[in-house]
Amino acid sequence: MSDPRLRHGRAALTFSFFVQGVAFALLVTRIPAIQDRYGISDGLLPAFLAGVPILAGVGSVATEHLVKRVAPSVALRWVQPVVMLALLGVAAGDQLGQAAASFALFGLAIGGLDASMNMLGISLQHAYGRSIILGFHASFSLGGIVGSSLAWSGAHWHLSLLVLYLPVVVVLVPLCLAGSRWYVDAARGGEKAPTEADPAGDGRRPVVFRLLLPLCLVMAFAYIGESTVANWSAKYLQDVLGSSEQLSTVPYNVYVVSALLGRTVGDRVVRRFGPVTVVRAGSVLAGAGFAVLAVAPGPWVGMLGLPLLGFGLCVIVPQTFAAAGRLFPGASDGAIARINIFNYVGYLVGAPLVGGLGEAWTYRGAMLVPMVLVLLTLVYARSFGAEGARYGGGHDRPRTVDVG
Repeated sequence: MSDPRLRHGRAALTFSFFVQGVAFALLVTRIPAIQDRYGISDGLLPAFLAGVPILAGVGSVATEHLVKRVAPSVALRWVQPVVMLALLGVAAGDQLGQAAASFALFGLAIGGLDASMNMLGISLQHAYGRSIILGFHASFSLGGIVGSSLAWSGAHWHLSLLVLYLPVVVVLVPLCLAGSRWYVDAARGGEKAPTEADPAGDGRRPVVFRLLLPLCLVMAFAYIGESTVANWSAKYLQDVLGSSEQLSTVPYNVYVVSALLGRTVGDRVVRRFGPVTVVRAGSVLAGAGFAVLAVAPGPWVGMLGLPLLGFGLCVIVPQTFAAAGRLFPGASDGAIARINIFNYVGYLVGAPLVGGLGEAWTYRGAMLVPMVLVLLTLVYARSFGAEGARYGGGHDRPRTVDVG
């Protein structure tokens, strides 16, 4: 791709994904410290944590309407600093009401951030004519590793939340604002083939939820799997498989690193084999990962399931956004905003679902539920491929040569 405008836009958006990963990791990995700072009880904490994805869904819906009036790049330019300032607000307050307000602002802004970033990512992918969306999500994973490492350092050196968060915000907010001048709202353009959603072939038909529903379900299934890993892997390894407390801190890191590696090479794999094959393979790998956890006799065998989960789940979410963009080429922003809601649905459902089943049944048995759900993605895999290519997504067909 020789257009320097697109190259600069891609680099700026990659950095935006990285910053989002840093911010999100800094919040979620320091929840115990936040709880101690504000005296949030164990009974009240789930309400705080559930409020973030609920409000993020609201933020995603609001962004769908906002981008009808302003470009997604404008929304992203201003919502990302809000996320960082909300993070700083969590660290700076000392009253429960301040914590609630900061969490609420973080949730609303993160929903708008997720939606607008993926809108720009899919727009750029259309302009490039080949899969690049996994690279953006790889940058998010890298940001998560950096953010969790900073959080570990803060905990290790007993730094206050404000001392930990303030330098990050001071450095990253100006960089985000500077980089935002390079964002590109790449035009879709081109004549579209007639479809059920767009019989005139002019790309102007609104999003039809019935057609989007299979992808919404896949998004929810993937995030149920991811939230299971994020919330239960450490406890499962220690309480069920008998690992030491030290070893129980390793699984999530193994998962994140595997996801980063998978997303780093994922775009080339998609270009070579096509999205249907990649999504099917990801579903099988993720299902196998949960199966290994469910039957593992001890912690070291259980650990083998984590890279399978990382490599499997990492490809599904970016390809779901890409498929939504192909399905509604003239209304991809709206489709992406709506499908983005279901990642928060998955997070809301995943943790209590596995926890409730673990308490009522067994935690080994509970691991079979996300296994079944991610394997259900196989039923909807056709939505990612040739059928989607009729809607203007031919760039994701398998290729034997990577054009760069």
